[in-house]
Amino acid sequence: MRLGPPSSTALTAAALILLAGAAAPASATTATAAPPASTTAAAPASPARAAAPAPAAATHCVPAAPLRLQGSQRPAGPAVGLCVTVTGASMTVSASADCACTTSGTWTARRGDADETSGTLGARAEYAGPGTYAVTATVSIGGAHRGASPATPLTGTVGGTFALASALPAPTHRIEVTPSATLRPGTTTTLTYKVTQLATEGDGSARLGIIGEPGSGVSVTSPDARCVNPLTSGAPATRRSPHAVDCTFTDLAVGRPAAVTVRVTVPSGTCSTVVSKLGYWTPKGQQVSGAMLNGPTVSCR
Repeated sequence: MRLGPPSSTALTAAALILLAGAAAPASATTATAAPPASTTAAAPASPARAAAPAPAAATHCVPAAPLRLQGSQRPAGPAVGLCVTVTGASMTVSASADCACTTSGTWTARRGDADETSGTLGARAEYAGPGTYAVTATVSIGGAHRGASPATPLTGTVGGTFALASALPAPTHRIEVTPSATLRPGTTTTLTYKVTQLATEGDGSARLGIIGEPGSGVSVTSPDARCVNPLTSGAPATRRSPHAVDCTFTDLAVGRPAAVTVRVTVPSGTCSTVVSKLGYWTPKGQQVSGAMLNGPTVSCR
């Protein structure tokens, strides 16, 4: 049995494109929305160029196969099909089963002997470029599936091989952090983040999120008026997240970067990495498109 691409509901997830940080001078860490390669040097500033049209999504599926169950005497579960959708620099792995049920879980993909990435089913993850990918998914099936109580979810594995040919897009933004410091318990570190627009894609608006690990006790603040600790979900409505700041830019342009300063305080006896995410949007008539880009990660030890 061959299953087609799952419904859009099954693919609902955070739109995060994971990007590899490009190598930078000793005083800075840099990441761009570029093909991931840990040995690629940071690209110098270049003249304004028109961005290529947004790449169309390409979806690849493999025939459904019986779920290899875990902790069960039955030899196989419902047939589950895997699909991989490539959009620009991201890939989404999804699973659908031949039953009236829900699917969730995680996956791991290996390209050749070295490149390995993983993620959550339905969520976007880094696409390493063209090649043959061996994908293995751990799938949990809930709901009214055949031969089992709806209250008893099935969990098992299914795999497939995908030949992906989509090329990686050219970079649109570069995100840098200075100095190239390592966070340490019981200290406050001042970091400066610089966002450079490399292409005309985008209208000058972007949001930079600088995020520590929730629950670690880390505090991230900024004296910049463009930055704020975001409100948490739920009540009370005035509570803000101390481990993250959200900075809004409205005047980005090629040749006109933006920079903000943040202070990261790590309590004694704990540690937290700090990641950075950049989101931008592009109005196309009354439609909107854009992307989320990964910036540098600042480690802690």
